[in-house]
Amino acid sequence: MTQAVRGAAIRLAACAKSYAGNQVLSPVTLDIASGETLVFLGPSGCGKTTTLRMVAGLIRPDAGAVFFDGTDVTHVPIERRNVGMVFQSYALFPNMTVAENIGYGLRIRRVPKVERVKRVDEMLRLVGIETLRDRRIDQLSGGQRQRVALARAVAPRPRVLLLDEPLTALDASLRERLRIELDRLLRELCITTIYVTHDQAEAMALGDRIAVMTQGSIAQIGTPGEIYFQPANRFVAQFIGAANILEGPIEDGSLRLPGGSIKVANPPSAPVAVAMVRPEEIDIVNLDTAAWKGRVDTAHFLGNRLRLTITEAAAVPITVEVSNRLDDLRSGDQVGLAVAEHAVRVLDE
Repeated sequence: MTQAVRGAAIRLAACAKSYAGNQVLSPVTLDIASGETLVFLGPSGCGKTTTLRMVAGLIRPDAGAVFFDGTDVTHVPIERRNVGMVFQSYALFPNMTVAENIGYGLRIRRVPKVERVKRVDEMLRLVGIETLRDRRIDQLSGGQRQRVALARAVAPRPRVLLLDEPLTALDASLRERLRIELDRLLRELCITTIYVTHDQAEAMALGDRIAVMTQGSIAQIGTPGEIYFQPANRFVAQFIGAANILEGPIEDGSLRLPGGSIKVANPPSAPVAVAMVRPEEIDIVNLDTAAWKGRVDTAHFLGNRLRLTITEAAAVPITVEVSNRLDDLRSGDQVGLAVAEHAVRVLDE
């Protein structure tokens, strides 16, 4: 196993960036703990890659500062920050073998040859490509190239690992497999890691915390569970997974909807509320006693579950996911609906 290197604690203090008068990153302040994996998640152009490149030292903030373990590194170039980077393109050297690519960073750091060979062997084992040692890059599959890029980034034992959409170019099944392997690798190495992606599944699987970004700012930061179950606003709720957005007046602690009413655990003082309910938290119940009702528009069998589109329950169609044992439901059936109070989350706009 590779020797553990204590990851750097990172702090961004009111960092902002503009290009040609267009602000692409509003002042961002956040702390990343030593050894933590923080995922920046958001749509294209939201500022996540700009933030990553700022941590790397590839660009400098127009305002604010970057700290590693309390030391200001804002004006320290990338080659002196001890960071490893993996890009979507992998940026491997086609004229080198797998082993030469992995050892490149060690060679330019003048690591002695004996130690360099030992470290390369260690990396080959760590990412499971020992048999590919002498192959050229153009002889490798996409998944194999991704492993080489990871091994090359980790070989110098950086204190910070930066990953910018490293799995995007791979097909879905390979991406899923490598996501599991990458999670194992990051836990084993204990390197402070920043991972940029627009893929929600990757973010949920890999992040100790997730920073959801939009329009150059952080909309919410929290654990995967907090982001999913307690979204701060409508954007986060709709960007992360499937969400039913329900709007209506609040009366006697309940949200009034076209199909009835549902209890709210912490009803707001405002007369009208916007709330979120996840599809899997809505149950199909006895129609005669239900306080909230709707009509099945579509029903799709998905193997382990049934996905229903329900109309008449809210101002817009809602999605419900239930056990596949209810596969006798058909379009046009009226159904009773129920949701627990704690599952109704009132949102800020």
